[in-house]
Amino acid sequence: LFPESITTEQQSLVLVKRLLAISMSCITYMRGLFPESSYGTRYLDDLCLKILREDKSCLGSLQIVKWIQGCFDALEKQYVNLGFYALSSNPTVTEMYQFKFKYKKKVPQMDISSNHREFVAGLCSRDVKQASRLLLRTLYLLMQDLGPLPSDITLSMKLLYYNDVTPKDYQPPGFKEDGSPGDLLFAGDPINLRVGSVSTDFHLMKIRVTTEKKRVRKADSNLIQKNGPTEISYQGLDCEEEEEEENTKINLLNLAFSQEEVVGPKKKKKVSEPEKLPLNGRK
Repeated sequence: LFPESITTEQQSLVLVKRLLAISMSCITYMRGLFPESSYGTRYLDDLCLKILREDKSCLGSLQIVKWIQGCFDALEKQYVNLGFYALSSNPTVTEMYQFKFKYKKKVPQMDISSNHREFVAGLCSRDVKQASRLLLRTLYLLMQDLGPLPSDITLSMKLLYYNDVTPKDYQPPGFKEDGSPGDLLFAGDPINLRVGSVSTDFHLMKIRVTTEKKRVRKADSNLIQKNGPTEISYQGLDCEEEEEEENTKINLLNLAFSQEEVVGPKKKKKVSEPEKLPLNGRK
């Protein structure tokens, strides 16, 4: 599943792409969105992974594969900053999955620390793979703890970009400009769950899940973050809490701010989206 060695930028990119594809496949499979025929089976140690494939008999799964391929294009160009994947039951969001991406140059590092969920730059390929396994296992466990979805679920995806490097007219294959990014409204109190992250010398990928608190049967207290507002702005997704990494302040995703609370000269993020995908006939 993963490159034998993760010491070059290309190998790191392959790893991040595979983690994204496996994670999105995991979400759709564990939430029962598509039939068994839409998945192939791979194993990671003792963990059975279901991977989305191009199933011509299921237009929904074909569409998700195209979304993933569009994300790959934005990753290769190092444009995408944040991808989020929402399961909604109109007019409210039921679950939201956030994929945060950061690009960096290789920097030698002597001291390495780990909190068992996050691995910083400079670790060997073995440790990066260990972090990847932990990320996927945590995501699988979390999926098992979420309550059933409503029957009238719609699936959507948005991509936000690094404005300073992304051309204004850029859109990944399968995506279009999101001209009216409204707010994300949850019916109840949302809870943020930090799934984990994987960091190489060239990329950083983080996954977080936001859903209504009542829909989480049980969760490791280490995964739970402070509750955010019931209403979350797309642009607010770019507001982040600060954390020390590589001797500089970097930003982490923080959903505790709405668009109106964002101050300063920050420009609004460029946002693109594919067509929404109704899933009334899911398995």
